[in-house]
Amino acid sequence: MSNPTSDIKDLLEFPARFPIKVMGERTEAFLPTIFDVVRLHAPDLELAHIVSRDSSSGKYVSLTVTVTATSKEQLDNIYRALSGHPLVKWAL
Repeated sequence: MSNPTSDIKDLLEFPARFPIKVMGERTEAFLPTIFDVVRLHAPDLELAHIVSRDSSSGKYVSLTVTVTATSKEQLDNIYRALSGHPLVKWAL
């Protein structure tokens, strides 16, 4: 699987607002857990920076988490943390 941030430093000037899509099963714990995971790497993240959308079946939820990225390394760390989390189906 390719890393979504592999060519990012050639495309962005940091700091930059960067949206990350995260999908998982719809549970009460999903949004607060994702918030906590991302906030470890982006301490300025606020709940207002997360947009939630339920799937048509209501079984899954998609979050768009917009962070102020300061480096490619920071984005790599966020993607690694999200991809390795048991509640996350995928992160783009």
